Amino acid sequence: MLEPISLTPHPVALPEVRREAGVELRKARLDDVDAIYWLIRYWAEKGLMLVRSHSHLYENIRDFQVLEDEDGHIVGTVALHVLWRDLAEIRGLAVHPKRQGQGLGRWLVLGAEREARDLGLSRVFAWTLQVNFFRSLGYQVTTREALPPKVWSECNACPFYENCREIAVIKGLSPGAFGG
Repeated sequence: MLEPISLTPHPVALPEVRREAGVELRKARLDDVDAIYWLIRYWAEKGLMLVRSHSHLYENIRDFQVLEDEDGHIVGTVALHVLWRDLAEIRGLAVHPKRQGQGLGRWLVLGAEREARDLGLSRVFAWTLQVNFFRSLGYQVTTREALPPKVWSECNACPFYENCREIAVIKGLSPGAFGG
């Protein structure tokens, strides 16, 4: 099992310039699908996240952001999937195995939160096995029952439905406040 990345527990603002340390956070494009697929599949094969098909990625490409390094390689990805007027799910969070521990996962989540705020959303949640990582970003553990049934839309098709190990975490977003 992958150990959670140790991060400071206080929120940190994402720089306005989205390029830092040779990595740029940007919206995903169609030509990123293969790299996104590889990152997600890598962690899915280790049992740490759900696999996403190429078809799913193409259909939902507008949900995704990627971190691209100076050489044009995708080193991380995250999706923000809007479910209702006040709620979105953070999905598909994956960082290249050789780039673990560099704060890239944190940067991806904060980028998804920024997008959620820009859309006017007041809450984001995630299903995760990395609870401590999300807690370090201000998320709280919640029960499945506390979330609207719509968030379970993919659960019925999940191969782990009967034995789900993922934990729901949720965070309220303050308008204009980044990271908290």
